[in-house]
Amino acid sequence: MIISIASGKGGTGKTTVATNLAFSIGNNVQILDCDVEEPNAHLFLNPVINETERITTPVPEVDENKCTLCGKCAEICQFKAILVIAETILTFDEMCHSCGGCMEVCPVNAISEKGRELGVIERGNRNGLGFVHGRLRVGEAMSPPLIRKVRSFTNPKMLTIIDAPPGTSCPVITSMKDSDFVLLVTEPTPFGLHDLKLAVEAVKVLGIPQGLVINRSDIGDRQVHIHAEQEGLPILMEIPFSRNIAEAYSRGELIVDAMPEWREKFLGLYSRIKQIVEQA
Repeated sequence: MIISIASGKGGTGKTTVATNLAFSIGNNVQILDCDVEEPNAHLFLNPVINETERITTPVPEVDENKCTLCGKCAEICQFKAILVIAETILTFDEMCHSCGGCMEVCPVNAISEKGRELGVIERGNRNGLGFVHGRLRVGEAMSPPLIRKVRSFTNPKMLTIIDAPPGTSCPVITSMKDSDFVLLVTEPTPFGLHDLKLAVEAVKVLGIPQGLVINRSDIGDRQVHIHAEQEGLPILMEIPFSRNIAEAYSRGELIVDAMPEWREKFLGLYSRIKQIVEQA
């Protein structure tokens, strides 16, 4: 089973839920941190990293000795990553989406591919808990290709917990796609409610069963609870605004390490997720 942990906005506690859930289950589990722009699951899990891989994406390289400046490559490119201006052909690697269309339409085979670095993938484990995350190269704008590479390490024989990026844009959809369940994490504030509504609609489009965790549940108001009831969105766990939890977080500790009684609560969360998936 693949469970994606997502949120409409940052700072709701998504990584807290993902890491504690994965660690509580323990056996035959892997966690994939797909928040490649700001991965932080490793700060709480402290995995031993035993493999690092540099990830590149193909971009066009033009042989100007062969190029006839016909412009067909520029016509097919929907992202303006290759242009013909007067007697010059220009490529813009950062805008390329690596579709390969320019190579296919070039009548004189003047276009080949070179690699542009996206970032790195790091793999490791903590006491048998599998760990994979991506680190996007500083200045790189396109995270989905690196997220897809992180997702490629999904082991079908293991339970996979995905820590998705915040929001509802392309990186989030890339992370959640083909999951069996999406667990949304929010907070009971106007901002939390606004972005939760967006996230719920995005998951509906994907057709994936979903549930809700409300973090810092005893602050704010009841509007998130009301909206969840209206949407038929099951609230699977509520985490109170606790000084002990906040202190553990600030030290980079898992809740279930600092307060062992929470392990049963996260295992209960997993049981409820399994029930929903089995009934879907």
